[in-house]
Amino acid sequence: MSKSPRVQRPVQPPFPHPSGVRPPDIPADLVPRHVALVMDGDGRWAKQRGLPRTEGHKEGESSLLDVIMGAIELGIPYLSAYAFSTENWRRHPDEVRFLMGFNRDVIHRRRDLLNDTGVRIRWAGRRPKLWRSVIKELEYAEQLSDDNTVLTLQFCVNYGSRSEIVDAAAAIAAEVAAGKIRPDKINERLFSRYLYEPDIPDVDLFVRSSGEQRLSNFLLWQSAYAELVFLDTLWPDFDRRHLWQACEIYAARERRFGGALPNAVRSAAEGDLAGGPLAR
Repeated sequence: MSKSPRVQRPVQPPFPHPSGVRPPDIPADLVPRHVALVMDGDGRWAKQRGLPRTEGHKEGESSLLDVIMGAIELGIPYLSAYAFSTENWRRHPDEVRFLMGFNRDVIHRRRDLLNDTGVRIRWAGRRPKLWRSVIKELEYAEQLSDDNTVLTLQFCVNYGSRSEIVDAAAAIAAEVAAGKIRPDKINERLFSRYLYEPDIPDVDLFVRSSGEQRLSNFLLWQSAYAELVFLDTLWPDFDRRHLWQACEIYAARERRFGGALPNAVRSAAEGDLAGGPLAR
């Protein structure tokens, strides 16, 4: 018996920015397909105001939600948000506990709204050390939103790119040992299939807030040819307008992926006429 076709349910449009601003007119072929987002600056934002670091994280929740809405408005199909890294376990235990509970609660609070606006949630990261309650919320959000097609939000929790690459290499090594893969058949395409979310395309635009200019172990394999944009705005002050600014910078760049067109070279006759370096 053939499976009935999936019926796409109606979705809510993204809520507008309070100012009423509309996205820039970027040609569709110049809109990045996948934007990676390092949400940096919560702690400094709070410090400037004499507040604990946790208050900066709380403010950052609305920033992420607004950026998601702005990505939908502009037509970006994939957005990856760096919520908690494998290195973040080194922070003070009180902040780590807060971040675990905060990430769990954000997913719980926002999943229905994101689902209603057609956002498909995927989780990338390692299970060990991650709170079971966080994993439960992430997995439920994945199941709830699995049929959505407006935007895929890759929520990176307990994620580190080096860990992802090591995990992929270990999985391939196990397949080789089991005789399922021949070593001489291992190439970039095969390797990519063993990453956490192999169906999500490579990063086109890598954006970091707060003025810091580091990749911080985020999507290194996927960002091999990403355009990097670093904005000075601290994350709690960031919104969709900053995302759009980064996309405009991206659209103005020339992406060559290692290729290049030959330089125009003047002939000797042209050099003589111009009195240039080819003149004798």
